[in-house]
This record gives sequence, C-alpha cells and structure tokens, in this order.
Amino acid sequence: MRTLVKLVGCALALTPLIGNSADFVVVHAGKLMSIPGESVKSKQSIVIRDGKITDVKSGYISASSLNITKDDTIKIHDLKNKFVLPGLIDGHVHITDELDNKHKIRRVEFSDPDTALFGANNAKHTLDAGFTTVRDLGGRGGDSVFALRDAIAKNYIPGPRIYAAGFVISPTGGHGQRHGYRQEVFEVVNHSGVCDGVADCRRVVRDQVRRGADQIKFVATGGVTSETAAGTGQQFFDDEIKAIVDTAHALGRKVAAHAHNADGLNAALRAGVDSIEHGTFSDKESLRLFKKTGAYLVPTLLAGATVTEIAMSENSYYPSAVKAKAIKVGPKLIETLRVAHDNGIKIAFGTDSGVSKHGLNAREFELLVQAGLTPTEAIQTATVYGADNLGKSDVLGSIEAGKYADIVAVDGDPTKDIKELMDIDFVMKEGAVYKQ
Repeated sequence: MRTLVKLVGCALALTPLIGNSADFVVVHAGKLMSIPGESVKSKQSIVIRDGKITDVKSGYISASSLNITKDDTIKIHDLKNKFVLPGLIDGHVHITDELDNKHKIRRVEFSDPDTALFGANNAKHTLDAGFTTVRDLGGRGGDSVFALRDAIAKNYIPGPRIYAAGFVISPTGGHGQRHGYRQEVFEVVNHSGVCDGVADCRRVVRDQVRRGADQIKFVATGGVTSETAAGTGQQFFDDEIKAIVDTAHALGRKVAAHAHNADGLNAALRAGVDSIEHGTFSDKESLRLFKKTGAYLVPTLLAGATVTEIAMSENSYYPSAVKAKAIKVGPKLIETLRVAHDNGIKIAFGTDSGVSKHGLNAREFELLVQAGLTPTEAIQTATVYGADNLGKSDVLGSIEAGKYADIVAVDGDPTKDIKELMDIDFVMKEGAVYKQ
C-alpha cells in the first residue's frame, strides 16, 4: 500500500504539466528535421492548433502573421538554439513491468491497480526521454495496461501515447507464460493469452481484441528470460501461427512475433506477420522472406545488451537456464542487425524496455549505429519507420500538417552525434509541453 500511495502522489504531482495548451501554439526551431531522411532546415516555425500541426513555415513568425481573433490565445516556444525533430517512437516496450531482482515477487504482491501505477511511473520516465509514442507488447496485471493507456489518452496522467497488445499469446509452457512458481502461485499469476491448437488460437486472438488490444503479439519461439531450459526454437506449430496472424488481420490488427531461432521466425514470416521482434538467428531464408513480405525487423539491441550484462555480472540473479540463453542471444543481435541492414531489410526502433530500465530507451540509438546504421537512419527507425510499423504514418513520425504535434529538441546535432538523443531537453506531445 505504501508503494501505491507513493505512486498516486507522484502521478497527481505531475498532472498540472498537461494544462498548458492555448488556441494556437507556435514553436520556433533553430534547426528542424521535420521529415527524418530529408534535409534539415534552419529558422523554422511550427504552427499548432488543437494538438495537431497546421503548418510549417520558413522564418520565425509572430502572432500577427496568424489568422487569429482577439479572443484567441497564442503561446510561443522559443527553441531557436535547439535541434528539433519529431517525437520518438519505441515499438517494443513492457510499460507495466521492469526486470530486476524483485520483478518475480511483484507479480504476486502487486494488485492490478499497483501494476497500473507502477506503469504510470515508467511511462513518465519514457516520456521525459523523448518517446511520445510506444507500443506495449505484453502488459501485466489484467487490464492494467489498457487502463494506463486510456488514462494517458484522457490526460489524467502524463505519458507516451500507448498502442497496447494486451497479453502475449503463448502456447502452454511457452515463453509467454510465467515459469518458476509453484502450482498454487502459478494459478494466480497466469494469464488468458495461452492457447493450443488452431481453434483455441483463433479464440485467444479474438479475446485480446475484445479486451481492447490495438495490436497482437505472440511468441513464435522460446525466449531468453523465461525460466525454462526450452531453448529459443519454434514453439507454436505452423498452423497455429497462421491461425493467429489470419485472425488478427481479419479483425484489423497488426501482428508482432517474438522470434529468435530461424525455424519459428520463418514460419511467422510465411504466415504474413507484420514485424519480427529480435530476429536473433535469422538465416538466408529469413532475409528472403523479409524482402518478400515487407515485414519490419525490430532488433531490440538494448534488451540483448542488458541481458548479457546481467548474465555476466558476478551478482547475477538469473537462474542457470536463463543465463545460458542470455550469453548466447545477447551478443548475436548486433551481428544479425548488421547483416539485415546490409541487405536492405526494413528496420523499426524497439528496445524491449522492461528488460532494460524505462527512460534509458535512447541507448538503442547508439547500438543501432554500432550495428552499421548512420545516425540519420537510426533516427528514421524511431520516427518515419516507427510510425509505418504501427500503421500510423498518417498521424505520427514527422512534423507535417495534419499530424500530432509530437516534438522533441536537443542542444546538438544528433545526425553528427547520436548520443545527443540521450539528453532530451524539450518534450511536446499533442501541443502540450511536458519537459522544458
């Protein structure tokens, strides 16, 4: 209860930051990367109304140049000494969880409200880091992630816009289930995303959509952090994977597949999945299928670096089965991404934060550059490509008329030094400033 009260107080203390909008908002940008991948322009003005961008103009415009009445209000944000770019998108987080030596007991001790408020704290850290949109690919605590998503959307609390998948869909005993608990406890922490067989998998997808899932996530292979020595190979059968993907698409939902080994990864690609999360042991057939289907690779390099660091620590809390997988998988992710990038595979930004600490999401940019992307290409993964991966290019990913006024700013030029994105100085989401 003490944790719950502390988090409620934290959330309430932060809410006044939301109430700073005006009829018109103008941002004066010294350097503006409005569409990542295109030229950076100097001395630009971004005009915003009702949370969306209405225009981007050359020069620093004044209130008198806008078509406003005497009753309209206007607020101008001076970022003339800043580098301005679109709000960042993290396409793979677990906002209601965080991996540490207490995460396993939290699943037992936390109620659903505790979990939602724990997520609210994580959400604020994420927003402060410049990530104005996230895709949550597996939320804990029943409907906690949906409640958090909706509370942020209604401006009850600050946080990034959330597209939530609900429960991870997993076969019995698969990576998406909880492991390492005695049976009586397992019955408490287990969730409704488990299915076996084609008909059952169709049912579970439909149930996630009924619960409010924006997208669907399933485990095509085993995973690193599940406490079982089941490896990282294929877990669902091909017909089950096809049933999941086809049902989700029939209900208008994109599908993300957690996949490490090539067997399950390729089965997911053949079934028409929209993105592969991790993709650790991709092979030549994987590359061919990526190109054929147009699916995105979300490499989650930060998760790989994090699990390797924990596994190699002399104070590691990993059980032996997890440690062995972490040491094998973690270092491989950068090598895999380098090959994918060289072969022109579409890449979208995703950290798997929750494995790493929330708020450190921008570390992924450094790892992307280490894997061979240019700084501009790395920024594209978290903006224009991140929006496309979500199916939201009409409202996200760039600073253009008609899109949400999601804007961040830094002191230096991240196209020259990607580490600039580790220190975000200004965060705006839908025209409201959350960090300045």
